[in-house]
Amino acid sequence: MLRKVIIAAILFTGILSCGKSKSGFKYSEELVAIEKSLAPDIEATETKVERFATNGEYDSVVAAATRMESLVQKKIDEIDKKPLPKAKGVEDFKAAVMRYFGYIKSMYTAYKKWGAAATEEERQAELDAMQKLVEEKTTL
Repeated sequence: MLRKVIIAAILFTGILSCGKSKSGFKYSEELVAIEKSLAPDIEATETKVERFATNGEYDSVVAAATRMESLVQKKIDEIDKKPLPKAKGVEDFKAAVMRYFGYIKSMYTAYKKWGAAATEEERQAELDAMQKLVEEKTTL
């Protein structure tokens, strides 16, 4: 549900930020499509991480998180390479999208650190850091 709200907000912001420019609208649509392309991988990884964590398979958590970190970084690189259309506010829109993708990547980095923790105390500290990330996501 939250993902749908975020997608809608990004699309709406993009449309408003880019004005009535068709190139701005097309650009926002392309970025939303990139985000949507991650959805199946995100859902599958979340399911795997939950299962791995339940079974104490922390090395598998690290592997799954590392894979997603790499995948999200590829999407960030793809967005970064896209030429900006000549539309009002498009730079701000791109910056907001990049912050969102950075947040997604940071969550998988946190999973990786959590899975790689050597002790339960370190694992709890990483869990606390992850919780803080989630609480701070409103600053996207």
